[in-house]
Amino acid sequence: MEKKKPVVAGIGELLWDVLPTGKRAGGAPINFVYHATQLGAEGYAVSAVGNDVPGTEIIQELDKNGIKHLLGTVEYPTGSVMVELKEGIPTYTIIEGVAWDHIPLTQEAIDLVQQADAVCFGTLALRSPESRATITTLLGHTRREALRFFDINIRQQYYSKELIESLLAQANVFKINDEELELLIPMFGLRGDTDACCRQLIDRYGLKYLILTAGADFSTIYTVGEQSTLPTPQVEVADTVGAGDSFSGAFVYSVLTGKSLREAHRVAVDTAAFVCTREGAWPPYPNKE
Repeated sequence: MEKKKPVVAGIGELLWDVLPTGKRAGGAPINFVYHATQLGAEGYAVSAVGNDVPGTEIIQELDKNGIKHLLGTVEYPTGSVMVELKEGIPTYTIIEGVAWDHIPLTQEAIDLVQQADAVCFGTLALRSPESRATITTLLGHTRREALRFFDINIRQQYYSKELIESLLAQANVFKINDEELELLIPMFGLRGDTDACCRQLIDRYGLKYLILTAGADFSTIYTVGEQSTLPTPQVEVADTVGAGDSFSGAFVYSVLTGKSLREAHRVAVDTAAFVCTREGAWPPYPNKE
Protein backbone atom coordinates (compact mmCIF):
# COMPACT_ATOMS: atom_id res chain seq x y z
CA MET A 1 0.00 0.00 0.00
CA GLU A 2 1.46 3.36 -1.03
CA LYS A 3 1.83 5.74 1.88
CA LYS A 4 0.55 9.22 1.10
CA LYS A 5 1.36 10.72 4.47
CA PRO A 6 3.49 9.79 7.48
CA VAL A 7 1.98 7.17 9.78
CA VAL A 8 2.39 7.92 13.49
CA ALA A 9 1.17 5.95 16.50
CA GLY A 10 0.85 6.84 20.16
CA ILE A 11 0.85 3.88 22.55
CA GLY A 12 -0.25 4.37 26.14
CA GLU A 13 -2.60 6.43 28.25
CA LEU A 14 -5.84 7.76 26.75
CA LEU A 15 -7.85 9.67 29.31
CA TRP A 16 -9.95 12.63 30.29
CA ASP A 17 -8.08 15.59 31.78
CA VAL A 18 -10.57 16.95 34.30
CA LEU A 19 -9.77 20.67 34.43
CA PRO A 20 -11.48 23.36 36.48
CA THR A 21 -13.39 24.34 33.31
CA GLY A 22 -14.48 20.80 32.45
CA LYS A 23 -13.07 17.60 30.98
CA ARG A 24 -10.87 17.47 27.89
CA ALA A 25 -9.39 14.52 26.04
CA GLY A 26 -5.74 13.83 26.74
CA GLY A 27 -2.93 11.40 27.53
CA ALA A 28 0.61 12.24 26.42
CA PRO A 29 1.12 9.73 23.56
CA ILE A 30 -2.33 10.48 22.16
CA ASN A 31 -1.77 14.24 22.49
CA PHE A 32 1.32 13.69 20.34
CA VAL A 33 -0.83 11.90 17.75
CA TYR A 34 -3.49 14.64 17.84
CA HIS A 35 -1.01 17.34 16.83
CA ALA A 36 0.78 15.26 14.20
CA THR A 37 -2.65 14.45 12.74
CA GLN A 38 -3.74 18.09 12.69
CA LEU A 39 -0.60 18.91 10.73
CA GLY A 40 -1.26 16.15 8.18
CA ALA A 41 -0.10 12.78 9.49
CA GLU A 42 -2.14 9.58 9.54
CA GLY A 43 -2.40 9.19 13.30
CA TYR A 44 -3.35 6.20 15.43
CA ALA A 45 -4.16 5.89 19.14
CA VAL A 46 -3.29 2.52 20.69
CA SER A 47 -4.82 2.25 24.15
CA ALA A 48 -7.89 0.97 26.02
CA VAL A 49 -11.19 2.42 27.22
CA GLY A 50 -13.86 1.22 29.58
CA ASN A 51 -17.28 -0.06 28.61
CA ASP A 52 -18.75 3.20 29.87
CA VAL A 53 -20.02 6.62 28.80
CA PRO A 54 -16.61 8.34 29.16
CA GLY A 55 -15.15 5.65 26.89
CA THR A 56 -17.81 6.23 24.24
CA GLU A 57 -17.29 9.98 24.49
CA ILE A 58 -13.51 9.80 24.11
CA ILE A 59 -13.86 7.58 21.04
CA GLN A 60 -16.16 10.24 19.59
CA GLU A 61 -13.44 12.83 20.27
CA LEU A 62 -10.88 10.71 18.42
CA ASP A 63 -13.24 10.29 15.46
CA LYS A 64 -14.12 13.98 15.39
CA ASN A 65 -10.44 14.89 15.21
CA GLY A 66 -9.50 12.40 12.51
CA ILE A 67 -7.48 10.12 14.80
CA LYS A 68 -7.71 6.43 13.91
CA HIS A 69 -7.64 4.06 16.84
CA LEU A 70 -6.94 0.54 18.00
CA LEU A 71 -8.59 0.47 21.41
CA GLY A 72 -9.36 -2.41 23.67
CA THR A 73 -12.66 -2.20 25.54
CA VAL A 74 -11.99 -3.56 29.01
CA GLU A 75 -13.84 -4.00 32.29
CA TYR A 76 -12.14 -1.06 33.96
CA PRO A 77 -13.23 2.59 33.91
CA THR A 78 -11.98 4.91 31.21
CA GLY A 79 -8.97 6.81 32.50
CA SER A 80 -9.16 10.26 34.05
CA VAL A 81 -6.72 12.71 35.61
CA MET A 82 -7.62 15.52 37.97
CA VAL A 83 -5.80 18.65 36.78
CA GLU A 84 -5.25 21.64 39.05
CA LEU A 85 -3.92 24.85 37.54
CA LYS A 86 -1.80 27.47 39.26
CA GLU A 87 -1.07 30.43 36.97
CA GLY A 88 -1.67 28.10 34.03
CA ILE A 89 0.81 25.44 35.25
CA PRO A 90 -0.84 22.04 35.81
CA THR A 91 -0.43 19.51 38.58
CA TYR A 92 -1.91 16.07 38.02
CA THR A 93 -3.62 13.50 40.23
CA ILE A 94 -3.64 10.30 38.19
CA ILE A 95 -6.33 7.72 38.91
CA GLU A 96 -5.16 4.10 39.15
CA GLY A 97 -6.87 0.87 38.09
CA VAL A 98 -8.22 2.31 34.83
CA ALA A 99 -8.64 1.05 31.29
CA TRP A 100 -5.25 2.14 29.94
CA ASP A 101 -3.59 0.02 32.64
CA HIS A 102 -4.96 -2.97 30.69
CA ILE A 103 -4.05 -2.33 27.04
CA PRO A 104 -4.45 -5.64 25.18
CA LEU A 105 -1.88 -6.92 22.71
CA THR A 106 -3.49 -7.44 19.30
CA GLN A 107 -2.26 -8.47 15.89
CA GLU A 108 -3.72 -5.24 14.51
CA ALA A 109 -1.46 -3.22 16.79
CA ILE A 110 1.59 -5.31 15.81
CA ASP A 111 0.78 -4.76 12.13
CA LEU A 112 0.45 -1.02 12.75
CA VAL A 113 3.81 -0.53 14.47
CA GLN A 114 5.52 -2.61 11.80
CA GLN A 115 4.56 0.00 9.20
CA ALA A 116 4.55 3.18 11.32
CA ASP A 117 7.03 5.97 10.57
CA ALA A 118 7.00 7.11 14.21
CA VAL A 119 5.85 5.61 17.50
CA CYS A 120 5.49 7.65 20.71
CA PHE A 121 5.59 6.19 24.22
CA GLY A 122 6.41 7.20 27.80
CA THR A 123 6.93 5.83 31.28
CA LEU A 124 3.42 6.34 32.67
CA ALA A 125 1.52 3.61 30.81
CA LEU A 126 4.10 1.04 31.87
CA ARG A 127 3.09 1.34 35.54
CA SER A 128 0.92 -1.80 35.25
CA PRO A 129 2.15 -5.29 34.23
CA GLU A 130 -0.43 -5.79 31.45
CA SER A 131 0.17 -2.51 29.61
CA ARG A 132 3.91 -2.81 30.21
CA ALA A 133 3.97 -6.22 28.53
CA THR A 134 1.88 -4.96 25.60
CA ILE A 135 3.93 -1.82 25.02
CA THR A 136 7.27 -3.62 25.37
CA THR A 137 6.16 -6.22 22.84
CA LEU A 138 4.94 -3.57 20.39
CA LEU A 139 8.21 -1.65 20.65
CA GLY A 140 10.01 -4.87 19.80
CA HIS A 141 8.02 -5.02 16.53
CA THR A 142 8.63 -1.38 15.58
CA ARG A 143 10.85 -0.80 12.55
CA ARG A 144 14.41 0.12 13.54
CA GLU A 145 14.43 3.02 11.06
CA ALA A 146 11.20 4.49 12.44
CA LEU A 147 11.35 7.38 14.88
CA ARG A 148 10.91 5.68 18.26
CA PHE A 149 10.00 8.69 20.39
CA PHE A 150 10.41 8.29 24.14
CA ASP A 151 8.86 11.19 26.04
CA ILE A 152 9.88 10.40 29.59
CA ASN A 153 6.84 12.27 31.03
CA ILE A 154 7.62 11.57 34.70
CA ARG A 155 4.49 11.60 36.84
CA GLN A 156 4.17 10.96 40.58
CA GLN A 157 5.96 7.72 41.53
CA TYR A 158 5.47 5.93 38.21
CA TYR A 159 9.09 5.62 37.11
CA SER A 160 12.40 3.96 37.99
CA LYS A 161 15.93 3.95 36.63
CA GLU A 162 15.40 0.40 35.35
CA LEU A 163 12.24 1.40 33.46
CA ILE A 164 13.83 4.52 31.96
CA GLU A 165 16.90 2.56 30.83
CA SER A 166 14.79 -0.18 29.26
CA LEU A 167 12.84 2.41 27.25
CA LEU A 168 15.97 4.33 26.25
CA ALA A 169 17.28 1.06 24.82
CA GLN A 170 14.18 0.96 22.56
CA ALA A 171 14.28 4.65 21.58
CA ASN A 172 16.12 6.78 19.05
CA VAL A 173 14.44 10.06 20.08
CA PHE A 174 14.37 11.14 23.73
CA LYS A 175 12.44 14.13 25.08
CA ILE A 176 12.95 15.54 28.57
CA ASN A 177 12.36 18.84 30.30
CA ASP A 178 14.84 20.72 32.48
CA GLU A 179 13.38 19.38 35.74
CA GLU A 180 13.51 15.79 34.46
CA LEU A 181 17.13 16.28 33.39
CA GLU A 182 17.99 17.37 36.94
CA LEU A 183 16.48 14.10 38.16
CA LEU A 184 18.43 12.05 35.61
CA ILE A 185 21.84 13.65 36.28
CA PRO A 186 22.51 11.80 39.57
CA MET A 187 20.46 8.75 38.55
CA PHE A 188 22.61 8.16 35.45
CA GLY A 189 25.88 9.64 36.73
CA LEU A 190 25.94 12.42 34.13
CA ARG A 191 28.75 14.99 34.35
CA GLY A 192 29.31 18.57 33.22
CA ASP A 193 26.96 21.30 32.05
CA THR A 194 23.56 20.82 30.40
CA ASP A 195 25.00 20.35 26.90
CA ALA A 196 27.52 17.80 28.15
CA CYS A 197 24.86 15.82 30.02
CA CYS A 198 22.58 15.72 26.98
CA ARG A 199 25.43 14.62 24.73
CA GLN A 200 26.35 11.85 27.16
CA LEU A 201 22.80 10.51 26.83
CA ILE A 202 22.99 10.67 23.02
CA ASP A 203 26.29 8.79 22.99
CA ARG A 204 25.31 6.24 25.64
CA TYR A 205 22.02 5.23 23.99
CA GLY A 206 22.75 5.87 20.31
CA LEU A 207 20.04 8.51 19.99
CA LYS A 208 19.17 10.29 16.76
CA TYR A 209 17.65 13.28 18.58
CA LEU A 210 17.52 14.48 22.16
CA ILE A 211 14.97 17.21 22.88
CA LEU A 212 15.34 19.36 25.98
CA THR A 213 12.56 21.80 26.85
CA ALA A 214 12.87 24.46 29.52
CA GLY A 215 9.36 25.84 29.87
CA ALA A 216 9.06 29.56 29.24
CA ASP A 217 12.81 29.95 28.62
CA PHE A 218 14.11 27.89 25.70
CA SER A 219 14.31 24.49 24.02
CA THR A 220 17.30 22.73 22.49
CA ILE A 221 17.35 19.81 20.08
CA TYR A 222 20.58 17.83 19.86
CA THR A 223 21.78 15.40 17.21
CA VAL A 224 25.21 13.79 16.95
CA GLY A 225 26.44 16.60 14.69
CA GLU A 226 23.99 19.47 15.18
CA GLN A 227 22.32 21.56 17.84
CA SER A 228 19.38 23.96 17.60
CA THR A 229 18.37 26.28 20.44
CA LEU A 230 15.36 28.59 20.25
CA PRO A 231 13.80 30.87 22.86
CA THR A 232 10.26 30.08 23.95
CA PRO A 233 7.83 32.65 22.49
CA GLN A 234 6.21 34.90 25.07
CA VAL A 235 2.44 34.40 24.88
CA GLU A 236 -0.56 34.89 27.12
CA VAL A 237 -0.89 31.45 28.69
CA ALA A 238 -4.31 29.86 29.19
CA ASP A 239 -2.68 26.64 30.42
CA THR A 240 0.33 24.52 29.48
CA VAL A 241 -1.53 21.19 29.41
CA GLY A 242 -0.25 19.17 26.45
CA ALA A 243 2.17 21.87 25.25
CA GLY A 244 5.16 19.53 25.37
CA ASP A 245 3.24 16.84 23.49
CA SER A 246 2.27 19.34 20.79
CA PHE A 247 5.97 20.24 20.43
CA SER A 248 6.74 16.53 19.97
CA GLY A 249 4.01 15.87 17.42
CA ALA A 250 4.90 18.94 15.37
CA PHE A 251 8.62 18.14 15.43
CA VAL A 252 8.16 14.54 14.35
CA TYR A 253 5.71 15.43 11.58
CA SER A 254 8.11 18.11 10.31
CA VAL A 255 11.11 15.76 10.29
CA LEU A 256 9.12 13.03 8.54
CA THR A 257 8.08 15.48 5.82
CA GLY A 258 11.64 16.56 5.08
CA LYS A 259 12.22 19.71 7.11
CA SER A 260 15.68 20.50 8.42
CA LEU A 261 16.44 20.33 12.13
CA ARG A 262 16.10 24.10 12.50
CA GLU A 263 12.88 24.26 10.46
CA ALA A 264 11.33 21.37 12.39
CA HIS A 265 12.35 22.98 15.68
CA ARG A 266 10.70 26.27 14.68
CA VAL A 267 7.42 24.53 13.78
CA ALA A 268 7.52 22.68 17.12
CA VAL A 269 8.14 25.84 19.14
CA ASP A 270 5.41 27.80 17.38
CA THR A 271 2.90 24.94 17.76
CA ALA A 272 3.58 24.62 21.49
CA ALA A 273 3.25 28.38 21.95
CA PHE A 274 -0.15 28.27 20.21
CA VAL A 275 -1.33 25.40 22.44
CA CYS A 276 -0.38 27.39 25.56
CA THR A 277 -2.83 30.12 24.52
CA ARG A 278 -5.75 27.66 24.51
CA GLU A 279 -7.33 25.46 27.17
CA GLY A 280 -6.63 21.73 27.13
CA ALA A 281 -4.31 19.53 25.07
CA TRP A 282 -6.40 19.33 21.88
CA PRO A 283 -7.30 22.88 20.82
CA PRO A 284 -8.79 23.34 17.35
CA TYR A 285 -6.16 24.52 14.88
CA PRO A 286 -6.72 27.96 13.32
CA ASN A 287 -7.15 26.53 9.81
CA LYS A 288 -9.75 24.03 10.99
CA GLU A 289 -13.42 24.69 11.44
